[in-house]
Amino acid sequence: MTERGSIIQLEGVVVDYDGFKALNNLNFIVDYNELRVVIGPNGAGKTTLLDVICGKTKPASGRVFFGLDVNLIGKREDEIVSLGIGRKFQAPSIYGNLTVWENLDLSLKRSSKGVVQTLLGKSTAEERARIAQNLETISLKDYAHTRAGSLSHGQKQWLEIGMVILQDPSLLLVDEPVAGMTDKETEQTGRLLQSLAEKHAIVVIEHDMDFVRQIARVVTVLHEGTVICEGTVEKVQADERVREIYLGRQKVAHV
Repeated sequence: MTERGSIIQLEGVVVDYDGFKALNNLNFIVDYNELRVVIGPNGAGKTTLLDVICGKTKPASGRVFFGLDVNLIGKREDEIVSLGIGRKFQAPSIYGNLTVWENLDLSLKRSSKGVVQTLLGKSTAEERARIAQNLETISLKDYAHTRAGSLSHGQKQWLEIGMVILQDPSLLLVDEPVAGMTDKETEQTGRLLQSLAEKHAIVVIEHDMDFVRQIARVVTVLHEGTVICEGTVEKVQADERVREIYLGRQKVAHV
């Protein structure tokens, strides 16, 4: 069972690929309405961590609890989504030939209708209000009727975040959201995630240390499938293990 106040808790989780431990006795806890950033070198286990939480990867051992007492081990990915865990992958997954509004409308009704039924059906006043509010949140109000495929890379990322948020997850998993963005888009994405953290717990996997510094409240550093340091950016910056293993002495100076 999770500790009071925690929305997700992994205890002693091991993911073994033919002897290679992608996660090695990993312990990881995130509280409700917390914005947590996870960093680490390639192969540290960051994406595998998200895969375990969302049910894509089954651990060899360990426990994964969501909320007060929901054991996620053995549950299907769609079951985990329905419990309130949403995931935004690194590459945007949107319908490029549909408008921004249609993408959001489709996401809102995904559980009950298919693509054709959604596009042909009429939205309720409540659904239209939710989509309009979502457009404000993701800064795409002026692009509601723009074809999604013509958006900038950053705008496509915001659209997909909006699509996930419309499914009302308690926990949002976000994998490298600012990769390939302009500086302005990166800054706007940081503000978006910080605002969303007022209503959702968020776990962000990220490599861009300037972005980490912008948004991070607590940083978890992974190396070889386990946590080597956790705390503020300042604490991570000062940790000798992080300096040697992950960031390197030169990079740490710029965290």
